[in-house]
This record gives sequence, C-alpha cells and structure tokens, in this order.
Amino acid sequence: MTLGAGRDASDPLVLGHSSGVLALVSPGQGSQTPGMLAPWLDLPGVPEQVAAFSEAAGLDLAKHGTTSDADTLRDTAVAQPLIVAASLVALRTLLAGRTVAEVAGVTGGHSVGEFAAAAAAGVLSDTSAVELVGHRARAMARAAAAAPSGMSAVVGGDPHEVLAALTAAGLTAANVNGGGQVVAAGSLEGLRALAAAPPNKARVIPLQVAGAFHTSYMASARDEFAALAAEWPVSAPQVPLLSNADGTALGSRDTGEQILARLVNQVAAPVRWDLCQATLQSLGTSAMIELLPGGVLTGLARRTLRGTPTVAIKSPDDLDAARTLILDHPTVPQQGASA
Repeated sequence: MTLGAGRDASDPLVLGHSSGVLALVSPGQGSQTPGMLAPWLDLPGVPEQVAAFSEAAGLDLAKHGTTSDADTLRDTAVAQPLIVAASLVALRTLLAGRTVAEVAGVTGGHSVGEFAAAAAAGVLSDTSAVELVGHRARAMARAAAAAPSGMSAVVGGDPHEVLAALTAAGLTAANVNGGGQVVAAGSLEGLRALAAAPPNKARVIPLQVAGAFHTSYMASARDEFAALAAEWPVSAPQVPLLSNADGTALGSRDTGEQILARLVNQVAAPVRWDLCQATLQSLGTSAMIELLPGGVLTGLARRTLRGTPTVAIKSPDDLDAARTLILDHPTVPQQGASA
C-alpha cells in the first residue's frame, strides 16, 4: 500500500481500519462566503469559542463571519484565520466532546486548511492554529502586496497540454487538485495570456485571491513565517495527517516539529491535493466529511474518489448528515492514538 513518499502501511497510526477509513478534511482559501458563521453563533459554546479565536488572531472573527462583505473576505489576512476558525468551530460542534481519533482515520486540509487539519490531528491546539495562521496570513499579504500577481483555475484539458501552456505563459502549477483541475499562479500578465489562449478543451477561471500563493512570489512570507514558527509549541499527531507537499500520511513516526516545517514550506511550494487523494484511495477511505466552509474538496472527491459517501458542512443543518455518516462508517481505534 502506497501512502505517499517514504511511508508504508506499518505506521501504527495508519493500521487498524478493517471497516475502512473516514476522512475529515478542511478547505482552503476561496471557500469563504459572507455570513458563514452567523447560524453557528446561535449554538451553545460557539460564541465563546469564536471570541477565543478572535483574540488569538487579532481580528473580530465574529464580525467578519457574519457581516463582512465578499470584498473584505478576499483579504488574505482576514480569509485565512476565518476559514481555519470556521473549520474548527464545525469540528468541535460535530464531535460534541469526542476526540477526532474516535471517529476519523485520517485528517487533511487544502492549503491553509492544513492548519485546521493539524489541529484536528493534535499537532496544534485549536487557538494556537488560528493564531499561527494569523501570522501566516499577514506575512503572505505583505508578500502579495510587494509584486502584483494572482491565480486562475484551469479546468479540463489534457494534463500535459495544460502544464505546457502554464510554462509558456511563465506560470506555476500552484495547486494540482486532481479531477482535471490545476490552479495556475504567477504574474497578472501571464494569467491574461493564459486566459486569452487557453489549452484545448480547458476553461480558465480567475480566482479572487490577492496573490500567487504557493509559488516563489511567497518566498519572503515563507522566510518570515519560518522565523516565527521555529519556537511554536507542537505535538506529535494522534491521527494521520496528509501533507500537501507529497500526499504523505504523517503519523506517529513524525514529530510535530517535522510537520510544522512542512507547513512552513507549504507557503511557497505547490499544493498536491491530487497526491493527498491518491493516499486516501490507498488507505481505503470509505467516507469523507468536509468541515465548514465545505464544498470544494467533496466536489473534487466525487470525481476522484468515485462512490465514496461525502458530507460537506456548510451550516449547522448539515451536522446530522455528518453524524449519520460517522455512525455508518465506524473507525476501528488506532494503535497509539487517543481514544
């Protein structure tokens, strides 16, 4: 069984799933929508949770999650901590006091969502994850402001032709998402050239983001973030965590420091969600729950993990379906994991 680069099935945090694996995943930037936290603030304990996250991030996340408009939410410094906070609100509400290890066999997140997944896996505390992402977001916003750049989704087309078109336009495949979707990133001039001459049978869709994330444009942000993260408190994972770098399922053989180093490097390196999904297939994933603001990753899963039941949590109304999915796809307790 292939579990990503350098990993095999003997890791004790990967073994023990005779009835399949339920995956908990968290979306990345661009998934945010105005008002997405509003219905959650009516639930017991959530206002206090959001207040703690707001203090950690140095932002009024309750305000941004209820009344801020779409333009405000496009700001990297706002969007990233808000998305991670929203995912963790949904996670703790869904679990209702249970541990992640009791219900899930693997966690993962796309781009900034990997920080919510790291908290779910026990590498970071919830408030620590939101605080750390606040620093990451501000560093990335500064890097984006230094040189105009952007990102566009390329959907469809022959994969080789798509990559050739990106190279010809001087762009980078910043996200390789699987299911026929690649996100191109780089100069605005290069993105305009790609849109004017898209690859055969492909659509080019501009994304509402502030810069060319996960490329060399973010090198200064990565270096700034690395200096801060060097002293950040972390723990070993209690549940396997998929790495955006290469799809590896990081488990009990990996330290929190090693995982944090990957999270730092991720700022200026491509997100290989296609490899994460390949690992989910190798693990025998039998169900997937995408945390708030869900929809993007479950959409990709429908094209690459065909037949796998999924629930995307977009509002509290989706919690019952997610809980039913957990009951229908029990996870065998993992060796070495909290129970």
